[in-house]
Amino acid sequence: MNFEAEKNEKIRLIEEIISKYLPKEEGPQKTVIEAMNYSITVGGKRVRPMLMRETFKLFEGDEIEVIEYFMTALEMIHTYSLVHDDLPCMDNDEYRRGCKTTHVVYGAGMATLAGDGLLNYACEIACKAFEVGKDPARVGKAVGVLFNKSGIYGMIGGQTADIESEGKDASEVNEELLLFIHEKKTAALIQAAMMIGGILGGANDITVRTLERIAYNVGVAFQIQDDILDVTSTFEELGKPIGSDEKNKKVTYVTLHGIEESTAMVEKLSKEAITLLHTLPGDNPFLEELLLSMITRKK
Repeated sequence: MNFEAEKNEKIRLIEEIISKYLPKEEGPQKTVIEAMNYSITVGGKRVRPMLMRETFKLFEGDEIEVIEYFMTALEMIHTYSLVHDDLPCMDNDEYRRGCKTTHVVYGAGMATLAGDGLLNYACEIACKAFEVGKDPARVGKAVGVLFNKSGIYGMIGGQTADIESEGKDASEVNEELLLFIHEKKTAALIQAAMMIGGILGGANDITVRTLERIAYNVGVAFQIQDDILDVTSTFEELGKPIGSDEKNKKVTYVTLHGIEESTAMVEKLSKEAITLLHTLPGDNPFLEELLLSMITRKK
């Protein structure tokens, strides 16, 4: 298997899927739609919809149109979170994926509305799955996971704790709080991707819980690796400014434990994730490689 070539082909397919559901740039609200579409088409690794599709394939799911709705909705939710995260009132980043952030191009107010628009449009798209899904209960369960993991008990909850931890030192931000932030802010949407892929593929509740745990390990490792790269990488490699954690006075896993111990934690979490993956029925070598590439990435 040529992993990189296969991954690039899957990204191309995901781009085609997302483009089918983008709103048309017309009407008095044209500007906000342009900002929404700019935000989601400016680039990205499309990791979350890819994870969802590959997990779906692991369970030999066959309702392709249903999974496409959720792949698109999840990527829109992820994108809206980045648009808001980059705002001047949050991280105030000017570059994302090597391009100007939405608020730099369209202004902070329009970027805020674009994020709101992406979240609401994601809900519209996910709900369309009820029209074509053979099992409304499965679709309903998937919708529940999507918005639980992206809401106050998931990503937004993690973002809240993250904001409130800014400016505090290691005596106030302990490892327990930091792992909560990593789980909710970063791992939650990865959990949504794998859990929804499993649910729509026909996995039982116990298996879905296993997928949730795998995604927790991958998500936390992903964030710790991100913290490492923020210290060791370059703008050219990362596609966004480095040193933003220090600039924003954020305590990270690297702050608490240093590069060496943080790297060891990434390795530990990745091994646990792959061990759990091997307990599942079915076989998808690409999915395993994808999980490992997320954890050990250099950009």
